Amino acid sequence: MGIAKRIIMTLSTFFYLGYLPMSGTLASIAGLFLFYLIRGNTSLQVALTLFCLFLGIALSAEAEKITGKKDAPCIVVDEVTGMLVSLLFLPYDIRSAVLAFFLFRILDILKPYPINNLQSLPSGLGVMADDVVAGIYTNIILQSVLRLASFRIS
Repeated sequence: MGIAKRIIMTLSTFFYLGYLPMSGTLASIAGLFLFYLIRGNTSLQVALTLFCLFLGIALSAEAEKITGKKDAPCIVVDEVTGMLVSLLFLPYDIRSAVLAFFLFRILDILKPYPINNLQSLPSGLGVMADDVVAGIYTNIILQSVLRLASFRIS
């Protein structure tokens, strides 16, 4: 395998997490770890999330060609990105992060409508879209719960 393919597979599998058991869960934890590395810097969080999104679309498209499989299980950059989307603009506390993690994993696994249809999109977009939308759903639910909780406390 040439250097370009190795780089693509290293990044699309998020440094080979994609080859381990429970790779989607481990990649989500990696996204959570990235969130904590940059906590307190919303601009950097948005920039990293967008970077992962656009790079993930390109990487996963190429990784599909290398593996010869549509949305190969080893490609986990989508879970990392979906987790980052889940955490956008949330408070930096352990409760929010843990809730985001579990809710994101549930939505990513169950794929409620229309998430279940997004994998049929072509190439890297299909790989990334379902996890990004699961992240959006997670974020909306948690933002709503947090606002409702703070409304009741006030």
